[in-house]
Amino acid sequence: MSSIVFHGTIAHSLEPSDLIILENALLVVDSNGIIAHLIENTPRSSVPSVLSSLNLSPAPAPEAVRLLPRGSLLIPGFVDTHNHAPQWAQRGLGQSMHILDWLDRVTFPNEARFADPTYARRVYTSCVDGFLRQGVTTASYYGSLHAEATNILADICLAKGQRAFVGKCNMDRNAPAYYRDASVEASLEDTEKCIAHIRKIDPEGRLLKHVLTPRFAITCDPALLEGLGKIAAANPDLPIQTHFNEAEQEMAFTRELFPQFGGSEADLYRHYGLLNERSILAHCCHMTEYEISVLKELECGVAHCPVSNMTVGGGFMAAPVRYFLKRGIKVGLGTDSGGGFSSSILDAMRQALVASNAREVMSQGEDKGLDIREIFYLATLGGARVCCLDDKIGNFKVGKEFDALVIDANAPGVMTMLEDEDSTRTIFDKFIMTGDDRNIKEVYVRGRSVKV
Repeated sequence: MSSIVFHGTIAHSLEPSDLIILENALLVVDSNGIIAHLIENTPRSSVPSVLSSLNLSPAPAPEAVRLLPRGSLLIPGFVDTHNHAPQWAQRGLGQSMHILDWLDRVTFPNEARFADPTYARRVYTSCVDGFLRQGVTTASYYGSLHAEATNILADICLAKGQRAFVGKCNMDRNAPAYYRDASVEASLEDTEKCIAHIRKIDPEGRLLKHVLTPRFAITCDPALLEGLGKIAAANPDLPIQTHFNEAEQEMAFTRELFPQFGGSEADLYRHYGLLNERSILAHCCHMTEYEISVLKELECGVAHCPVSNMTVGGGFMAAPVRYFLKRGIKVGLGTDSGGGFSSSILDAMRQALVASNAREVMSQGEDKGLDIREIFYLATLGGARVCCLDDKIGNFKVGKEFDALVIDANAPGVMTMLEDEDSTRTIFDKFIMTGDDRNIKEVYVRGRSVKV
C-alpha cells in the first residue's frame, strides 16, 4: 500500500467537549496505514513544497494527494460498541415488546437459523458490508451461539478489512431447547475454538479479537460464568461484553436467579471475574450509585444504545450518560442492531441527544443534555476508549492507525443543503444531524479503502 495524503478540513475529538476542526490541514498516512504527519494551517498552494520538505520515502504519487473541496470533511471512523450481527435481518421487528418477550418471539428463532453456515455467510456478508457503508470501521459483534457461524463472521470481517471484536454468544439456560448451548462444557469448548480461530487468521491481532460474550446472566449457568471468568484471566488481551442493567424485567429475573448478590449485577459479574477495564457493558440504563462506583473503580466501559433503549425493552430508558462522563467512566455508542430501528451510528448519535434531554428532565436539571461535540466524541474516540483501542484509533493523532471517513456534504440525498455563508462548523453540524450513508463517500481502516 502506498502512502496517502489529504488536504482540507479535518474534524476529530480530543475529549468529550473538545471538538477540533482544522481547515487547510495536511494529513499524511504512511504505507503501513499509520498517521505520519498532521500539519495545521497549510495553504493549498503550499502543499507540494510542504510535502517535499517532509522527505517522505517513498514519495506519494501525485494521484495519492487528495485535495478535499469545500463541503468535504475527513473524520475518524465510527466505533459501534454493541452490535448483534445475527440480528441484521430482523431489524425493525418486535418493536415495543418487553425484552424477554422479544427474545422469545423474535430474536431466538432468528438467531437459531445461524446453525446453517450458508445462511450465516449470506447474512454476515450483508451485515459487514452494510456497516462499512455506514462508516463503522470498528464493531464489537455478538455472534450467535454457533462456533462455525461465529468463525465465518470473523473471516468476513478480516477479508473486508473491518476492525472487529467477534464473540461466540454463551447461553446454556433460559432459552428455547432449540437455541441454547448443549452444556457448560460445550459452550466453553466452542469459545476456545473461536479464540483459536481468530488467533490463527489474525495472529498479531491487527484487526480482530475474540470477545468473551456471556449473553447475560439470565442465560448463563453459574458454572458457565465461572468458566468464562477463568478464560478471561488466562487471556488478558481479550475483551469481554455482556448486557448490564438494561431493563427492569431483565433485572428482576436476574435477582431471582442470583439472590446472593442482592440485585447488584456489578457484584455478580465481578464475582465471576468478568468486570475489568476490558469489559464492555451494554445499556446500563438503571444504575445505582454503588454500581457506578464499581464501574469507575474497575475502569469498565459503557455501550450506550439509545435507539434500542427507546423501542425494545419496556419503557423509555434513558441511561445517565452525562453522569457517566462526569465520573470519568468510558462511554461509547452502540446500534444494538435488531434491538432498534436503525443500524446507523449517526441515528444513535441523534437519539443520544434525545435520551440526554429526557434525562435532564428526569434529573430535574442535574444531568444536562449532551451537545453535538459530545455525541461525536461518543461515536469516535469515546467508543475507541470503551474498546481499549484509543492508543490505535479514535482521532487523528500522529502515530495512530488511519481509520477514517471522507464526508461529502454536497452528495445527493436528504442532508440539509449547504449555503454559501455556511461556516465549516455549520457544515459539520448539518452532516451530524441530517446526513446519512450517501454522504459517507470513502471509508478507510488502517489506511485501506474498505467501502463497498
